[in-house]
Amino acid sequence: MRKIAVLSDIHGNLVALKKVVADIVQRNVDLVLNLGDHISGPLWPKETLDYLRLQDWIQIRGNHERQILTQEIDTQGASDKYASRLLNPADIEWLEGLPERAEIGKEIVLFHGTPKNDSLYLLERVESGHTKLASPDTIKERLKDEKAPIILCGHTHIPRVVHVSENQMVVNPGSVGLPAYDDVEPEYHVVETGSAHARYAILEKDTENWRVELIALAYEHEKAAIQARKNKRMDWAIGLQSGFMRR
Repeated sequence: MRKIAVLSDIHGNLVALKKVVADIVQRNVDLVLNLGDHISGPLWPKETLDYLRLQDWIQIRGNHERQILTQEIDTQGASDKYASRLLNPADIEWLEGLPERAEIGKEIVLFHGTPKNDSLYLLERVESGHTKLASPDTIKERLKDEKAPIILCGHTHIPRVVHVSENQMVVNPGSVGLPAYDDVEPEYHVVETGSAHARYAILEKDTENWRVELIALAYEHEKAAIQARKNKRMDWAIGLQSGFMRR
């Protein structure tokens, strides 16, 4: 049996990440996959990047890594800008070396958003200011030619396991570091998981089938909320404390 840990959307929350890693160690996993959005946010971006650079994981970039690398700092959003100002040339070089996607044999494909766009949701649609599960046909259309049995994505921070067909499953492990946020694309909406837990997933394969466990871990989330408040990001502080967003 092969055991794989899947992480995504750490967003510089080193306290949550260390809690997740401690849990992973106890489970004796064979491989760790990290799906992007590693450092953006008002928490500990530099320290998180330093920690990730030491790991022997398969790691890809998300939309926030792309934005940090390609946008002028003065045009970046507040979360990217906070992280960008703390990075040195070696940090930028490491981010530039991250691929946009990765494949594990013929069975697993991982990317951040959709196969063609790291800023689009794969499993969700936006309606009336919230995200809802997209239809099977919509998900299939977004996947297009991806044929791998296991598709791993992040971006929405919402843990899900969706069977697209009898032979294909999509897994979003949820967010390690940010359980709620709001966004203005494609229209204003909130993403809320409803609790302050750090989330990730474990995949295990026996002789024939894959089993998925979605894990939610309590951690010292108040430390992260205090850091967000210190950096004048009350929106983050509220999300980190509760898993909800104040309207």
